[in-house]
Order: sequence, then C-alpha cells, then structure tokens
Amino acid sequence: MLSLEIRPASAADLPAITDIYAEAVRFGTATFELIPPDLAEMTRRFRTLTDGGFPYLAAVLGGRVTGYAYAGPYRPRPAYRFTVENSVYLATAIHRRGIGRQLLERLIADCETRGFRQMIAVIGDSANAASIGVHTACGFQMIGTHPSVGLKFGRWLDTVMMQRRLGEGATTVPPAT
Repeated sequence: MLSLEIRPASAADLPAITDIYAEAVRFGTATFELIPPDLAEMTRRFRTLTDGGFPYLAAVLGGRVTGYAYAGPYRPRPAYRFTVENSVYLATAIHRRGIGRQLLERLIADCETRGFRQMIAVIGDSANAASIGVHTACGFQMIGTHPSVGLKFGRWLDTVMMQRRLGEGATTVPPAT
C-alpha cells in the first residue's frame, strides 16, 4: 500500500497541480473555468495565495502529487479578512479513496492555526455528490444553492454554498489586526 503525505505545496509541485486542474477544467463541473490555465498562470495564483498567508497543500501518494487543496480570500473587502474559500482537486485515478477528505481536514486545521474564522465552499454543480459529501463529513452545513448560474458543456449548472466555522468562529471577535 502506498503511503500518503499531505504537506505544504511547493513550486516544484505546480506542473502536477496544473495537470490535475487542467483535467478538472476540461472534463469536470467542479470548476466553471472553461480553458485550463497554463503553468505560468497557476504559478502566479499559487504565489498570490502563499504570499498572502493562505495555506496551499499537496497530497503526495507514492512520490507523485495526486491532489491539492488551498484556501483563499472569500471576498476582497477587509471585513471578510477572517473568512476563506476552499478548493480541493484530485487526480481522477484517486477519487473515492478518502484523500480529498484528508486534504480538506488538514486545510481546515491550517486555516484555524492562521486565525481564520469561517470557511466557505462554493461547489460547482449541485450533482457533485462526492464534494458535497466530503464537505458534510468535515462539518460544513448547506447554506444555499445558486441555480443555473454557470453554463458549461452546453448545460446550466448550479453552485452549492456550504459553510463551516473555524476555531471560535463568530463566538468571539478576533484581536485587532
């Protein structure tokens, strides 16, 4: 059995991450992006997040990056600075092995350590039962569905919104920052 390592992603992981995401863009509905970004764009996105203090993780199985997860700003206005939006992507060959859940659990823990208070999941396609299930298993609650907001593969797609408290959530006000 191959051992799984979940660790902070590095620039060396970005070619594999770019390939994983390109497959999701070309064949899936988890993302509403229509053209896969190239390595330069994925590198720019990675640096923006990591330079901004957000966690970006890689799942390594048998020495190969097979999945990744990151958190980024939910919205740009300062009042949202304690709320993050998560993303989790896996290579198709490793779906349904619990790796997505392990990535999400580690991402939640890393976000709590960094002082974030809420995590939002914007799940592409209300038929994406696997992602909805993983988020539910990790303590997210359904907060709504935006029906028919994306058009991909010739059909209208919903987005499902889920939310999870991080750490103390909204029970206290964080220290001034």
